[in-house]
Amino acid sequence: MASWAALSPSIVEYFEGEDSYRCGYCKNESGSRSNGMWAHSMTVQDYQDLIDRGWRRSGKYVYKPVMNQTCCPQYTIRCRPLQFQPSKSHKKVLKKMLKFLAKGEISKGNYEDDPMEPTMEDTVAGDFGLINKLDIQCDLKTLSGDLTESFDSEEKKKGKSPKKGESNEFIQSQDIEEKLGSGEPSHPVKMPMAPKPGKGADLSKPPCRKAKEIRKERKRLKLMQQNPAGELEGFQAQGEPPSLLPPKANKSNQPKSLEDLIFESLPENASHKLEVRVVRSSPPSSQFKATFQESYQVYKRYQMVIHKDPPDKPTVSQFTRFLCSSPLEAENPPNGPDCGYGSFHQQYWLDGRIIAVGVIDILPYCVSSVYLYYDPDYSFLSLGVYSALREIAFTRQLHQKTSQLSYYYMGFYIHSCPKMKYKGQYRPSDLLCPETYVWVPIEQCLPSLENSKYCRFNRDPEAVDEGRSKDPDRLQVFHKKAIMPYGVYKKQQKDPGEEAAVLQYARLVGQTCSERMLLFRN
Repeated sequence: MASWAALSPSIVEYFEGEDSYRCGYCKNESGSRSNGMWAHSMTVQDYQDLIDRGWRRSGKYVYKPVMNQTCCPQYTIRCRPLQFQPSKSHKKVLKKMLKFLAKGEISKGNYEDDPMEPTMEDTVAGDFGLINKLDIQCDLKTLSGDLTESFDSEEKKKGKSPKKGESNEFIQSQDIEEKLGSGEPSHPVKMPMAPKPGKGADLSKPPCRKAKEIRKERKRLKLMQQNPAGELEGFQAQGEPPSLLPPKANKSNQPKSLEDLIFESLPENASHKLEVRVVRSSPPSSQFKATFQESYQVYKRYQMVIHKDPPDKPTVSQFTRFLCSSPLEAENPPNGPDCGYGSFHQQYWLDGRIIAVGVIDILPYCVSSVYLYYDPDYSFLSLGVYSALREIAFTRQLHQKTSQLSYYYMGFYIHSCPKMKYKGQYRPSDLLCPETYVWVPIEQCLPSLENSKYCRFNRDPEAVDEGRSKDPDRLQVFHKKAIMPYGVYKKQQKDPGEEAAVLQYARLVGQTCSERMLLFRN
């Protein structure tokens, strides 16, 4: 038996086999295929390792497309923010925002036809209908108090708790039982979801800073240090650019950096004020609770106008389990970012009201974009593109303190779906090889994807998955309040189908995660 102190608190239930369901991209009625598991809890390191093997979360459901069988292969894509330079289209969007803030100007044009307009949420929208089929509610108790009352009045919670038994075999097992008894699955529920969201090479330095900008940066850092709330509200104010690396001598023809373009100074009599607040969504911070209803109303309006949902469809409980509930454990190590690791909402406040919310995960090596929703009245601001650029700049800011955090994961890149190709325009970026799980620059992948939907990007024919499961007997199982290696567990089982499911799980999560995470077996 293993000591809990040496184990991760990640607890997952794997759903055996593969599920076929309607594809939201090509509309094939049963062409989309994935494997999935329910995460009762998960460390940020385990989730980082899983997304680097092609997994992705939607709420607490974590899934992995069956790449060589699904109709529209979904390749994990990451951008390298420290080398990122905004394109002409990106600059156009940023200038449009600045003109609106400074003078209230609304540029003319058909924004729906903007090739860079698709939002990060398009990745999950394809399979969004599956979320509504779930006969499961999230653990609303985490939001407590008056929020819980508003949830209960709209839709009753229902849940199934695993057996809570006699005396504990481990002191720690009660904590595990509490995680498992949170009104979430302890029974197999097939629910494939959709996409979103590294260690790396030496990354190039961003452009140099002007003396005026350095002074603003010092002022910004001083304000952040004085902020007792602990939320990232120092990065917000328009016109306060963060520097990423020490300044160099200025060059007259030096192109403007992303921060220059985002935080360009506004006149004192500017027409509008925009700020971006990062609030922890799980467990919910006081700021998150205080703005929950306003944030939900933006989501509801977004779903009704953009996705044509009827008024009764975007419920509070659906919003909660899809965009607020997260399995990620909050972590605040001294060498991590000031806000800590975990799940957050990045709220865009215009003149004192929320107009958009970016749902993100902050992980050891990256910021992972989960979803974006916004007030449709502000579609003219190209908020999908603008928020992606802000999230790239945010990643660069976090990198200042936490040097290994240097990537921006944009979810899945779907080359076979024209609407989803826009993610490839955030360069430089890499795609994950679906067989060997190494990162390959997207430029090297595109010629192959033009010839075939499914591709192995690793050009070395001898290369294999180095993180593959090599010793399944070391996989950790949680069964009847006991933690044990699979080698011990399987001697107690007589179901021949049990081993096939466990070995499939081990193959998909890899050796490292299989030894750290606890696989719950009922």
